[in-house]
Amino acid sequence: MNKKELEDILKEVLSKEKKNLFTFLTGAGISAASGIPTFRGKDGYWVSGSKNYKAQDIGTYKMFQVASMEVWKWFLYRKSITEAAQPNTGHHKLKEIEDLLQDRFVLISQNVDSLHKKAGSSAERTYLIHGDFDFVRCGDECSRELYPFPEGIDLKNRDKDIITEAEWKLVRCPKCGEDLRPNVLWFDEYYNEHYFKSESALRAAKNTGVLFIIGTSGATNLPMELARTVLQYGGYVFDVNIEDNQFTELLKGKKRAVTIREDSSVFLEEVETILKRIV
Repeated sequence: MNKKELEDILKEVLSKEKKNLFTFLTGAGISAASGIPTFRGKDGYWVSGSKNYKAQDIGTYKMFQVASMEVWKWFLYRKSITEAAQPNTGHHKLKEIEDLLQDRFVLISQNVDSLHKKAGSSAERTYLIHGDFDFVRCGDECSRELYPFPEGIDLKNRDKDIITEAEWKLVRCPKCGEDLRPNVLWFDEYYNEHYFKSESALRAAKNTGVLFIIGTSGATNLPMELARTVLQYGGYVFDVNIEDNQFTELLKGKKRAVTIREDSSVFLEEVETILKRIV
């Protein structure tokens, strides 16, 4: 697709009163340049003592029920990485695009790393469908309340296999005393509206004129459903990834589907440049 064709699509969506949202769906790929390892890449393994876990094994509610300390060691190490990371060009470009589009902009992110937040993306227009490392909640669901990540946990130069006694006391529910858990969607859990804004994301998809898929492979079901919904309701879907993925087959042969195989930051810069001219 050339720049003129891209501009024509953006103008078409801008001209509509309905189905007029510009929605951006982001995944781990957009954070790779910030040094955040992906769950499904070579860094998705976790070694604790003599045990070697896959992320899909340790990042589960089942594992939390039987070995919550091991799960917390893993999450605290990942939290230490995300805490030190800084937004990259892609995150900043999305913030600049939001500033241009205002209420016609929606960001749906699978990332829990807070980098969109650090870049300045608004909470009102952002749906974190896999949760947020900055919050915790009761692991026994004594309430549905979210608590800020506990203060007093050292996230700098963190040892992979240690949680101190003082830190362990900090991850206790203030209401019932049971273990707190990170407010993230684990591999054996389902999407819901209260914690993960799944219904809000699907409503946005129905009113989306163009969906840009940025750095995600479609390995979970809600992102795939979002793409299907946009197509069903007459919107465009752009798959912006460096390689083929599970969206590839879904979009194959669809009139309003576009495949872009280039760095997402470069593509987002093109989108921003065009929007500056036509908004």
